[in-house]
Amino acid sequence: MFAYILRRLALIIPTLFGIMVINFVVIQAAPGGPVEQMIAQIQGLDVGATARIAGSNGGEVGGGSGGGGSKATAQSGGQSKYRGAQGLDPEFIKQIEKMYGFDKPAHERFWMMMKNYATFDFGESYFRDRKVVDLVLDKMPVSISLGLWTTILVYLISIPLGILKAVKDGSRFDIATSSVVIVGNAIPSFLFAILLIILFAGGRYFDWFPLRGLTSDNWSELTTFSKITDYLWHMVLPVGALVIGGFASLTMLTKNSYLEEINKQYVMTARAKGLTEGRVMYGHVFRNAMLIVIAGFPSAFIGILFTGSLLIEVIFSLDGLGLLGFEAAIKRDYPVMFATVYFFTLLGLVMSLIGDIMYHVIDPRIDFAKMER
Repeated sequence: MFAYILRRLALIIPTLFGIMVINFVVIQAAPGGPVEQMIAQIQGLDVGATARIAGSNGGEVGGGSGGGGSKATAQSGGQSKYRGAQGLDPEFIKQIEKMYGFDKPAHERFWMMMKNYATFDFGESYFRDRKVVDLVLDKMPVSISLGLWTTILVYLISIPLGILKAVKDGSRFDIATSSVVIVGNAIPSFLFAILLIILFAGGRYFDWFPLRGLTSDNWSELTTFSKITDYLWHMVLPVGALVIGGFASLTMLTKNSYLEEINKQYVMTARAKGLTEGRVMYGHVFRNAMLIVIAGFPSAFIGILFTGSLLIEVIFSLDGLGLLGFEAAIKRDYPVMFATVYFFTLLGLVMSLIGDIMYHVIDPRIDFAKMER
């Protein structure tokens, strides 16, 4: 098993590298990069944007063609490769490119980025004037709490429900709950989030829960118990939307795993020996049936963190990694975009390895090293 872990750790490097290459190429091909974003701000007479360029170039803006805005609006004789740059001094455009590192070829920028990422140096945000690491660390607790509560609730609901569906396979209970599972599987979480807002957050009917944020405005003034209840009160709708959209697949996985174990020979042997149905189901079948479900907890947590939280954070204005990534994509804040992709990819690969290790811990008979031979 130790050799298998070492091989998996070694495979993380080329896998991570390949994913970063693909994302880098795709993002470079997308229009509206950070240079164009800055040009759009300048054309809109954003004084702060011009000041940032002046500061990054020792006070020289526009190549010495006047002061302030007149430098940014100097006429250029040729056509610019950037949309909306017509009328700007070419030297001024070059200063913007240098500020964002776009004065270098794409392959040099990529290798420099990967060299820095190898030491977890993610640089600074283009538009927030903060280190990317600090931004990620600030937003991480929100996303982790959202993903952790969702994963725990999904497991607490799906495992008992899946077991009951397997035990009562074909009954009215099984058919009725299957309808709920189908609906939950068919409708994505963000649609449930919108529905919950309409129903319970003052949309049209009830105004029971807050619409945005994780805490109230007077949270710092509350007692410890009131802070806990206020936090949980704010988490009801976003976590509820994720749970409704995520419990279906795990429920069916639990049911199918349980049904497969029930039909095996050792279960019939246990029944023939006179063991009670409860002892057979929960003493023998449970451990084997729950192997794939319990061992998949790390992957389930990462899946919910990756796919579900982004739109939920945007809808409920939760200041987490999903909202940070969304805003970075809109503004083309490349350091934040690439850093979050790198971080989530690395975390996903590590969690996948932890999931495999958990299989072996729960059932030592499973040896992935032997399976590879």
